[in-house]
Amino acid sequence: MKREDDEQLWDLLGHKAGPDISPFFARNVLRRIREQPSASVRVRSWLSWRRLVPLSGIAVAVIGTFLLLHSQGLRQKPDTELDAIAKIDVQDYEVVADLDDLLAAEENNLWDDNSSL
Repeated sequence: MKREDDEQLWDLLGHKAGPDISPFFARNVLRRIREQPSASVRVRSWLSWRRLVPLSGIAVAVIGTFLLLHSQGLRQKPDTELDAIAKIDVQDYEVVADLDDLLAAEENNLWDDNSSL
């Protein structure tokens, strides 16, 4: 865009005052950057005793609750399995033995049928 295209715009732009920057602008920016805590300071603030003690207490309570519930679950399973086995009658054992014999005979018949083909 040439000055002849729009003289009013160029006159307005020429009269606009530039931004007033302090002579200490760079120094002030660097001071603000240095004032921000570094990553190691932020990590150390999270590892303070005020936060570690309650968090470790909560972690111990959660782990303890999990172990308590898990150990109770392990204790109950064998009891129920033993109760189920104890409730089987003698007659049921005879049926199971008969089923075993039947399955063994069926397996032998299966091999015999395939060999005749």
